[in-house]
Amino acid sequence: MPENEPWEYTLYIPNDVRAVTVARRTLRLILTMHGLIRLTDTAELLAAELVSNAVRHTKGPAALRVRWSAGVLRIGAWDADPEPLEPPVELGVLGEEGRGLALVRACADLWGWQPLARHGNRGKYVWCELAAA
Repeated sequence: MPENEPWEYTLYIPNDVRAVTVARRTLRLILTMHGLIRLTDTAELLAAELVSNAVRHTKGPAALRVRWSAGVLRIGAWDADPEPLEPPVELGVLGEEGRGLALVRACADLWGWQPLARHGNRGKYVWCELAAA
C-alpha cells in the first residue's frame, strides 16, 4: 500500500494496565508495515500517554484509533468517561498528574479532545496528530 493512501485501525482494549504495552506494540507494527517507521518513537510515546490516561482514569473499556491521511498520522484514545480533561501542566512542574497531556502537547503537532455520544453511550475521544514532513 503506498504511503499516501489513507488507512485506519482501531484496537479495542480492556481496562487493564497491560493495554498500554499492547497498544504501543500494535502501533509499532502498524507503522512499520505502512513504511512509517520514522514516526514510531514519537507515536508510541503519544499513544502510551493517551491509552494510559484512558485506562488509569476510567473504569470501562477503551480503544486506540490510528489513522493516516494526507501525510498526517492521527492517534486517538476513546474512553467511556464523558468528563472533560484536566488542563495539562507545564513539563517543568513537579507532580504526577497532568504530565502525560503536557507530553502530548509538547510532542504532537496538534492535539485536542471531544465528548462523544453514540447509541446511548457517552465518553470522550482524545487525539493528537503528527505530520510526516
